[in-house]
Amino acid sequence: MTHTITVGLDGSPASLAAADWAAHEAQLRDLPLRLVTAWEWQAPAFTPGTGAGVPVPPSDLRRASAQHLLAQARARVGEARPGLRIDTDEIPGLPVPALLKAAEEAELLALGSRGLSRAAGYLLGSVSHAVLASCERPVVLVRAAEHGEEEAPPETSAREVFPVSGHPDVVLGLNLNKPNDAVIDFAFDTASRRSARLRIIHGWTLPPYYYGGTLMPDLNDGMVEQVRSELSDVLRPWQDRYPAVEVHAQATIGGAGHHLVDASYDAALVVVGRQNRRAAVGAHIGPVTQALLHHAAAPVAVISHD
Repeated sequence: MTHTITVGLDGSPASLAAADWAAHEAQLRDLPLRLVTAWEWQAPAFTPGTGAGVPVPPSDLRRASAQHLLAQARARVGEARPGLRIDTDEIPGLPVPALLKAAEEAELLALGSRGLSRAAGYLLGSVSHAVLASCERPVVLVRAAEHGEEEAPPETSAREVFPVSGHPDVVLGLNLNKPNDAVIDFAFDTASRRSARLRIIHGWTLPPYYYGGTLMPDLNDGMVEQVRSELSDVLRPWQDRYPAVEVHAQATIGGAGHHLVDASYDAALVVVGRQNRRAAVGAHIGPVTQALLHHAAAPVAVISHD
């Protein structure tokens, strides 16, 4: 199958928002859009707090519901983008393995994410988390606009520091200790396709002896310049490859997570990497990515790399 922009649908507002986002991305990349849903579902044995069993709908009803969902989503996206090729697939099987299989033939996989709800304290869904932690293709998590539930923007918004141009920025969280070509290239390529500015944020930590008050100002200045120089060295080949992309690089003291969340309120997309490794309790996605998936206002692209 030709590579596609693939969307996993479950009928939620967030998954429909992911379909809208993915349709725009498909047009930018001149690729077909593929809408998929897994029509098998595994209900919990008991409803939490009640002890009551949860009835599982019959197989034919589940499949009919999946077909109806895909037809509705296709009509919705097709009406907004009449020239876009849209394919649909209802996939037998449970959601996580079905979505991982669908992603193998995709340029990227888009999923819905509710992030962190102020009302319910709802964290990233188990299906999205499991797919994200295991998928080898880029995964983009998209939130629906749920007014009254989402976290309010921070008091100091990124728009006060970076005024918005005609095209919202693409934001890249860059780890200078382990810069990865796939992550950087995805960010530059996305900014190029959108004619957007690329804002790059790198968080770094002062050495322990600074916190004892023994670090001299001139040494501090020297460390800052060294970090900026390393950042320029890493980015130079990419700026040569994408000369039309305007780049604003920022080195911040401390973790990058809250800076990236703040930047997301004026961004078209936030891009971060996820190293392929296993943690003691399952796949690892890292604290910065966790913070973004729970709090970011913009879609978040997570790029898997070795």
